[in-house]
Amino acid sequence: MRSTRIAISAALLGALAVPMVSASAATAAPVSAATAVPASSCTGNPYLPWAVHGTTAVTIRSKATTASTALGILYKSHKFTVHTTTKGATWVYLTDKTTKVTGWASGTYVYRDVRMCPS
Repeated sequence: MRSTRIAISAALLGALAVPMVSASAATAAPVSAATAVPASSCTGNPYLPWAVHGTTAVTIRSKATTASTALGILYKSHKFTVHTTTKGATWVYLTDKTTKVTGWASGTYVYRDVRMCPS
């Protein structure tokens, strides 16, 4: 009985080992040119364009405070120009190119992403 268990155990181990031994070595897939970040984009300005993030719309205000008058709404689909930001970019002074409204929007929702560039 004992020799039967050892024979079965050895057969199972052998069956499990065969696929591992016969499997070809894994190789890393090459990075496609479409997903790679060109080196030139990292040497100049590594920031992506300004955009609305995390919401569909942001209120444009007369001053850099939530208590100030609302002048309009900047929708995610709108193009806009950024003129300046407060220290720490908590507020962004911009002009909505679609509605022509100029004012302050929260830097929590309006910011630029940063490219990940190798050092």
